[in-house]
Amino acid sequence: MQYSNSGAAGGLPSGVHAPVREDWLALVDEPLALPDIPIIDAHHHLWDRPNHTYLAEEYLQDLAAVPTVMATVYVQCRSSYRTDGPEELKPAGEVRFARRIAEDIRRTHPSAPDVCRAVVAGADLTLGRRLGGVLDVMQDEAKGRLRGIRSQTAWHVDPRVSSSPFRPSADRLIDPEFQAGVRALAQRDLSVDVWAYHTQLSQVRELARACPDTTIVVDHMGGPLGVGPYAHARGDVLTEWDREMTELARFPNVHLKLSGAGLRVLGFRFDERSAPPSSERLASAMTPLIETCLRRFGPERCMFASNFPVDKGMFGYRVLWNAFARTVADLSPAEQARLFHGTAESVYRMGLSTSTAALRPSQEEPRDQHA
Repeated sequence: MQYSNSGAAGGLPSGVHAPVREDWLALVDEPLALPDIPIIDAHHHLWDRPNHTYLAEEYLQDLAAVPTVMATVYVQCRSSYRTDGPEELKPAGEVRFARRIAEDIRRTHPSAPDVCRAVVAGADLTLGRRLGGVLDVMQDEAKGRLRGIRSQTAWHVDPRVSSSPFRPSADRLIDPEFQAGVRALAQRDLSVDVWAYHTQLSQVRELARACPDTTIVVDHMGGPLGVGPYAHARGDVLTEWDREMTELARFPNVHLKLSGAGLRVLGFRFDERSAPPSSERLASAMTPLIETCLRRFGPERCMFASNFPVDKGMFGYRVLWNAFARTVADLSPAEQARLFHGTAESVYRMGLSTSTAALRPSQEEPRDQHA
């Protein structure tokens, strides 16, 4: 079996994501300022692309800056797909890629966080009867780590609104075959991650209605756009986004990732300044969004996540987690614990001890009753 380590062919289009500049990030250094709460990084990627490498070594360096991170959730990004065999099975290569990185880190860095303890893979959910065979292969490759699936769904008619070189169909979220695939995930206790812009949240709502037994995780705060036709309409965007999020929150099977403040498509432009933001400044920018998300969904349905290395083009790892702490400093310890680890642990069935006395996970293999 052959595998590709280049991820997206040619990397992402120029300008879609801010490039990572380590020398620029080093201009801001601040002490760790987090509550004594274990952390699960609920959304990160690993890749080896022509224009950027972010593998175990690079991620472990970032994790070392926040020693209370105990485990992580790997999310599909088209890394190391199979290059031969049936088309629908090519994404299974990414599951093997993530699992092998996890095993290598455990062997070589036994005191490190449990990287890729949960894996959200990529699969074509419109495959119908063939989807079961694909999931069988992925669960075999994952060795107990598979927790969900994410398909390409972020779409906008304006080409200036883009966060991926792979453009899905306009109405995939309401495609009956796609919805049937999402319902099939529930039969294996798998969730679905959805990356959609605020202009698509009505379709996410239809997905939630059609798939009530499947846990749906909406990525990056529901995607309030800030580029293209929305670059100078922040007030209108946030009004529409809040209205859609209020309606979406009525569906109890929907959860939310508080992440994405380093995404250009959301209108953040920290990378254009002479120095990266401090956690105080980043928190100031994120707080209006995070407060709205918490009002609508509550801490029990929200989770913090880094979205690294994508967001790393705009701020450092420690700065981000310090900023998260600032945004929720007024919440109770129990509510903060939900955001930093509790919701992710529940949604992705991490099987960890998250007491403050045990900031590192046990060395048992992840368990998956459906593997």
